[in-house]
Amino acid sequence: MSTVEDFQKPNPIKENRQGLIGKPVDRYDGPLKVAGKAPYAYEVQPPSPPSYGVMVPSGIAQGRIISIDTAAAEASPGVKAVWTYLNVPKHAAPAPPIDFWTGGPEPVFASDRVHYFGEPVAFVCADTLENATAAAQLIAIGYAADEPNADFHAKAHVLDIVAAEGDVRLGAFESAFAEAPVQLDDVWTTPVQNHCQMEPHASIAWWTDGICEAHTSCQGVVRSRGILAMTLEMEKEDILLRSRYIGGGFGGKMFTYADLILAALASRELGCPVKVAFTRQHMMHGTIHRPATEQRVRLGATPDGKLTALSLVGVSHASEMSPFFERTSGFAKSLYASPNRFFADRGVSSGLPPGGPLRAPGEASGTLSLEVAMDEMAEKLGLDPIEFRVINEPEVDPTSGKPFSIRQLVRCMREGAQMFGWDKRQATPGLVRDGRWLVGMGMAGAIRGNMLLPAKCSIAVDPDGIVTVRQGMTDIGTGTYTVLAQIAAETMGVAMADVRVIIGEAEAPPTPGSGGQFGAATAGSAALAAGMNLRRAIAALAIADPNSPLHEGAIDDVQFRDGGVAIGNRTESLKALISRAAPQGLDALGESAQATDGGNWSQHTFGAHFAEVGVDPITGETRLRRMLGVFACGRILNAKTARSQLTGGMIWGVSSALHEGNEVDVRFGSFLGQDLASYLVPVQADIGELDAIMLDEVDDIANPLGIKGVGELGMAGSGAAVANAVYNACGARVRSYPITPEKLIAALPQ
Repeated sequence: MSTVEDFQKPNPIKENRQGLIGKPVDRYDGPLKVAGKAPYAYEVQPPSPPSYGVMVPSGIAQGRIISIDTAAAEASPGVKAVWTYLNVPKHAAPAPPIDFWTGGPEPVFASDRVHYFGEPVAFVCADTLENATAAAQLIAIGYAADEPNADFHAKAHVLDIVAAEGDVRLGAFESAFAEAPVQLDDVWTTPVQNHCQMEPHASIAWWTDGICEAHTSCQGVVRSRGILAMTLEMEKEDILLRSRYIGGGFGGKMFTYADLILAALASRELGCPVKVAFTRQHMMHGTIHRPATEQRVRLGATPDGKLTALSLVGVSHASEMSPFFERTSGFAKSLYASPNRFFADRGVSSGLPPGGPLRAPGEASGTLSLEVAMDEMAEKLGLDPIEFRVINEPEVDPTSGKPFSIRQLVRCMREGAQMFGWDKRQATPGLVRDGRWLVGMGMAGAIRGNMLLPAKCSIAVDPDGIVTVRQGMTDIGTGTYTVLAQIAAETMGVAMADVRVIIGEAEAPPTPGSGGQFGAATAGSAALAAGMNLRRAIAALAIADPNSPLHEGAIDDVQFRDGGVAIGNRTESLKALISRAAPQGLDALGESAQATDGGNWSQHTFGAHFAEVGVDPITGETRLRRMLGVFACGRILNAKTARSQLTGGMIWGVSSALHEGNEVDVRFGSFLGQDLASYLVPVQADIGELDAIMLDEVDDIANPLGIKGVGELGMAGSGAAVANAVYNACGARVRSYPITPEKLIAALPQ
């Protein structure tokens, strides 16, 4: 493991001699995507004409299949295979996952049992997608349905939760809260949310001499290859899994679904390439979602604004198929100071489809309660919401006691307030009008933990001086290709045009993939380490070569600049050196590494959101007028892609506050929203003036790049800022999200 000092001796990213780090570089893959030449999984051209698979989803939530008639489907034109639990080719039986990062086998049609509405229960493969779709509709399935266990709110008793093992308790919360001169005790609810990626889950596979090549849309190619190998009971080295271009992930593609398993299995059985994709409607049930929550926040304070008691307790539904539930309290442990603290999360078993992580899991839901509660408490105390937060700014992590590696939350709030014009806000709701609209301002804090996970990367240079980065990483639209190219170019002292980035291949040096806001830091740190190892190998080659102008120089004096190596005014191009002294090229491997004492620090990204909304007091319509986010998230690698990620998260927060949610039909255990016509998300006209500002920051404790993630921070707290602005505009507190017109009208003061 490296120390922080090692990262600084030398560190080409810190030196940034070429100025590539932080620059708003255009996307490396942008021209291909704009020209339609970046093939997504379903568009990959196989070596021979493919067949097409269609999955049949279950029509009940829980129960058993008691009859299946596939005769009409089998006789349908072009059909090559019809599978159910009765005749699916042999593959692995269900088994618990080894761990999250490894997973376990994911068999299809394992039994006659139905576990959730929309679970794949049959499969048709035909010569065309139209024939497969038509045949799938001919399968007649009889069920013995159980009573759906789908009413989460009937079983969620957030008010009754008492401390248990695994909860966080500091001090004496109950007595401190009871004795607090000023108290707040409220409950918030958030609904199910779906990922709704532009690209559905899709796969294509074919076999050549016992080797399976599969292209799929996933966030972690290494994990998915392992799961496919376990499921098909084969060696993972016999699988070439690719995921080069992905049309959105948001956590939903961290997992492996039936499309990949069925494409590989059907291709093996039929001897031809097979494509399988989820329909938009099937994705709503057949892939994971963010679970609904109920959250109770209790705050106790003294009249001068000091928090003496702080608690966030959350309950969400968990599937009978998966233990995952939304942990809403995790972020709150490090946000505000209070000597007496109680945090807990519970999962309530249900018969709904499995839940899972969705962008900013925990924070996205949890800040919708705590950051609104902080606003309410500030009003009770007669304090400005920012000043109330500043009063309760901790000196060290208030739960772990560890020092923060760097914390600029107060600066985010102060500078954001100045830029947004917070001093013009009227504390009393309902005082500002613009025509028929009531206008209000709101703000909220933001936090997201920082992670650095194990990863590897290889970097090579060829006789033409071209640098190639290779890594089992993915780009889910966040800009991974681009930042890896920037890191490699700056490290090796070459132009961006001389860097090639090859990612999305599972057999490449492994990474945990894209997600959790750890992707750029983890993959980038490994890329920097590989580059540093390659630099040393090239420097050693140059000083040992009698034909090099650097011959017999000191290895530590070698600099990499302008596409070459140099010691003082003695220079040589990489192309000349490598073509002469190492015509086969050179390569090096590197691993991500945190400072040896990194675990002794509390590491987070921070931000502050500001929103202005207009509320129509007659119709209850709410419109976002403008929004600003100010963020402190380490060194910024690419100002353009980072801002895109932050503003995208902010917009999603607006959606969570005002638009988005999927209702559960408890009679059938299904979601009511099953496409993008009935599942509401903002469109361009719903988002007014919006900007994201990134403060100068370098966190040397976090990783050798000094960077942190941005993909989830933009969503944490943004919805709460909108909710607080709604209250400031009209005086209505709606604690059941989203804040729709009928809820708002019902909550308006007389």
